Amino acid sequence: MATIAEHLRNTLDGRWREVKNRMRAELATEVFRPRYTPNTMIARSRVNEQLRLMTDTGAAADSFGTAHGGTGEVGAAIAGIEMVAMADLSLMVKAGVQWGLFGGAVENLGTERHHRAYVRRIIDLDLLGCFAMTETGHGSDVQSLETTAEYDPATEEFVINSPTPSSRKDYIGGAAESAREAVVFAQLITPDGKCHGVHALVVSLRGADGADLPGVTTSDCEYKGGLPGVDNGRIMFDQVRVPRENLLNRYADVAADGTYSSPIENPDRRFFTMLGTLIRGRVTVGGSAAAAARVALDIATRYALSRRQFEAPGQDQEVLIMDYLVHQRRLLPLIARSYALQFAQNELVSKCHDLQTAADPDPEEQRELEARAAGLKAANTWHATRAIQEAREACGGAGYMAENRLIALKADTDVFTTFEGDNHVLTQLVAKELLTGYADDIKSMSPAGWVRFAANYAGERVLKRTAAETIVQTILDTRQDNEEEGSLFNRGTQLAMFEDREEYLLASVARRLQGKSKEMSEFDAFNAVQDHVLHAASAHIDRVILEAFIAGIDCCPDDDARRILSMVCDLYALSVIEDDKAWFMEHRFLSTERAKAVTRGINERCRTLRPHAEVLVEGFGVPEQCRRVEMLTPGQ
Repeated sequence: MATIAEHLRNTLDGRWREVKNRMRAELATEVFRPRYTPNTMIARSRVNEQLRLMTDTGAAADSFGTAHGGTGEVGAAIAGIEMVAMADLSLMVKAGVQWGLFGGAVENLGTERHHRAYVRRIIDLDLLGCFAMTETGHGSDVQSLETTAEYDPATEEFVINSPTPSSRKDYIGGAAESAREAVVFAQLITPDGKCHGVHALVVSLRGADGADLPGVTTSDCEYKGGLPGVDNGRIMFDQVRVPRENLLNRYADVAADGTYSSPIENPDRRFFTMLGTLIRGRVTVGGSAAAAARVALDIATRYALSRRQFEAPGQDQEVLIMDYLVHQRRLLPLIARSYALQFAQNELVSKCHDLQTAADPDPEEQRELEARAAGLKAANTWHATRAIQEAREACGGAGYMAENRLIALKADTDVFTTFEGDNHVLTQLVAKELLTGYADDIKSMSPAGWVRFAANYAGERVLKRTAAETIVQTILDTRQDNEEEGSLFNRGTQLAMFEDREEYLLASVARRLQGKSKEMSEFDAFNAVQDHVLHAASAHIDRVILEAFIAGIDCCPDDDARRILSMVCDLYALSVIEDDKAWFMEHRFLSTERAKAVTRGINERCRTLRPHAEVLVEGFGVPEQCRRVEMLTPGQ
């Protein structure tokens, strides 16, 4: 008979629990045991060895379609990488670059000629590559990249060039040592001098001897804040010629004579359609950061259940630090948020899998996926930064020792808040989609057009629910809506507070945009309300996460596990309300007395969950050797 912890783990693992269990077994082998080293040479060599072993297990094939030599199990690929993140985030990033970004770009932006030439070799690591998008001068604003790809009809080649110092490809994983090829994003220019915007091409970087090819200059970023096993580098191109066929031409092509064609006429829509096919990287980054946070919270919680400090009157031994309310307050709400985020991540991965394996995916659902991925990537990575730091502090000096993993987890995940999209930019993307109600033509609008649209039509937005739609409606229909403290533990009341905040903030942003746009330029109008835009988007993300948690509880078959999950959900919901308590009070959604009741409610849930602390982190399913640290097993 399954234990409560096993029921929690199975529920939290979701649709691809079998894949995660298989990866737990793989990670139990000695070669995947976490070993901290700041030495980049050792770390890189070790990650390369692990990457080869991952290929041998067949894990790489999940990332690619069956027609191209893979299994087509997109969801399994993402779930597997999330598990790898628990062992080594350098390996997670390296695998993500090779099979997710580089391989994903070739498969999703290329056509049959590229699939035949590259995909099988990418899966087998016979062809190592990198994803050369970010430049020194441009990261988030991809449309303004400066690298050029100018077509020469005389030789039927593209000439790749880095025209300015700021056009240098920067921070590119794999570019320093291992990558032989790169998918390079550049402004495509045809012989008539017209620039058609950013497109992707396969460009060779190194020969068989590992030396840079003529016109290519690579360099090593060397030491970074973390991820020592990833060989981040820089690339400059000086009139590098590549065959016309190297253009990844699923969405645009150039004929031998230089004639440009595309099935998507609008250049902005074409650009965002191209980027939309690469959404898996953003989904993976968020999920992997959350996985690292669960490892840190697991370690910190087990330490708190063994570490004692100060005697209480009448006791003959010191008190476990987990028995102090302040320590419960530090760790249990973060554990609750980890549960909530994982349920939301499960829904996101499932949606990503279904759309990316569909024969004819719905464009509106694709845009919704992009917004959801952006919002949860921000929520997951910010949570990881906060949770791992708190876990480190909660372990005192022991948490600062490399042998106890926390400093490596902290260093390795720090960059996750800014790569695969800066979190503030991604949060604004969420708001943009919300305010325009996923309008069909939003991607083609100029900033000015978007502001006008949002100001005029935001009030007509239809609330988009998650998979919990039926459950949520039933809960809302039975909610308690009084001032009693107990009603704060009522799920319908919690849901109503989350929904009311989201709706109010969105309507407020629309009104402000409407007013500002009458007295200043559209750009200045948007700039003036950016703080409100971010708040509205964050409120939406919080509501989506809560709904996913509710759906997750409903999927749990065990009554005892479901009861614990319900209390954890209370703690998540009340913690979110407490974090934004000032807004709720300012806008009269909370009275002073009820605001105090929120704090009392959190304390109550921390006390009732304290006996279940170890069971809760067992439910995270962290492989035993990924949390086997010296401070938990001193001298062993």
